[in-house]
Amino acid sequence: MECYQCQGIEMQFDRKAAAAELRRVRTRGPAPTTRALVDALKTEDLEGTSLLDIGGGVGVIQFELLESGVVSATGVEASSAFIGAAKEEAVRRGYSGRVEYRHGDFVQLAPEIAPADIVTLDRVVCCYPDMAALVALSAARARGLYGVVYPRDTWWNRAALAILNFARRLRRSPFRVFVHSTRAVDALIRRHGLEQNYYRQTLVWQVVVYARPLWRTSGTAPQE
Repeated sequence: MECYQCQGIEMQFDRKAAAAELRRVRTRGPAPTTRALVDALKTEDLEGTSLLDIGGGVGVIQFELLESGVVSATGVEASSAFIGAAKEEAVRRGYSGRVEYRHGDFVQLAPEIAPADIVTLDRVVCCYPDMAALVALSAARARGLYGVVYPRDTWWNRAALAILNFARRLRRSPFRVFVHSTRAVDALIRRHGLEQNYYRQTLVWQVVVYARPLWRTSGTAPQE
């Protein structure tokens, strides 16, 4: 990731933002699109599986799926404050021994990160300038399921994010958000042998789950 975006993520998702998000999750649970992604994944057989949660924030997807059969999770997060909040919540929920955290840019860390049965990216694609690298490297690490939440490729999203980015530029914030081509994202994921089996959209977001054909038909997760 370009340095300005790394710095921007640390500034945008600071300790204050992490504490606010943790309070919101504890009182209201996952955001609606996160809940939709989690519920779609829970329709699959998750028993004994592993999770790679990229840009997982305070860890809500990790904790929801650890309660539903996932045995281990790896969280990769570019915000050190959000990793701290996720670790705090993992201890509170009794999951600290089942989650490993990595701080940094997933694309740079990818050679060191093992594949997992489930890979999730919840509102992460829109925070990354090099969509092709992020999607290709993450899809390649999904042995079974791949879940992603990202903005719809619409004129109103493009207009709204252009205004937000202009406002951040005026405030001298290096953080930027992006609307990437839905067709391009979908093509990259399918190129890695994954097929779409769930789709839902709101005015702003699209929630999509892909699966490898015949995943878990033998009763065990595919191995690398």
